[in-house]
Amino acid sequence: MDVLLLYFEFVTIGLFSIGGGLATLPFIYRLAEKYAWLDAARIPDMLAVAQIIPGAIGVNLGAYTGLIAAGPVGALTAAVGLITGPVVIIIVIARLYDGFRKNNVTRRVFEGLRPAAAGLLAAAGYGMLRSSLFQSGVDWYAVLKPRECILFIVFYILLVKLKKLSTLFFIISGAFAGIVLRL
Repeated sequence: MDVLLLYFEFVTIGLFSIGGGLATLPFIYRLAEKYAWLDAARIPDMLAVAQIIPGAIGVNLGAYTGLIAAGPVGALTAAVGLITGPVVIIIVIARLYDGFRKNNVTRRVFEGLRPAAAGLLAAAGYGMLRSSLFQSGVDWYAVLKPRECILFIVFYILLVKLKKLSTLFFIISGAFAGIVLRL
């Protein structure tokens, strides 16, 4: 893969994945459709790794994708590409924000960005739910993965009922369950 192309793909992802690291997922899935070097079935595993290592999820996911595409140089290129646009935008906004803070148009722009970010996150969540709980290569409703569904329900109930549990508990428990249940 051409490293310059990888950089521009991730500059685009960085500019349009509003809402944080998980908002990059729909764009990563688009890369899997567009390029043969990335398999969409691998993305949930990539996300799991990106979440458990220190750092921003989006940058970790981008670096992992770049690593698959072009090795260590690709990892660095994708990570830098992902943060280039947001860094430039943040610098510009920080310089201009004081003057526009009370402007109605600016306020409305930010109010419009919130539902857009929520939509991107919902799309990412739907993609993860679908790939985690349903067999790949068949209609989404055709074949549930029973062990994964039970594990999802258990973790969901634990998360809702025991909100004070550390995220680390869920990561370690999920990894342990994957080993024991051979998911």
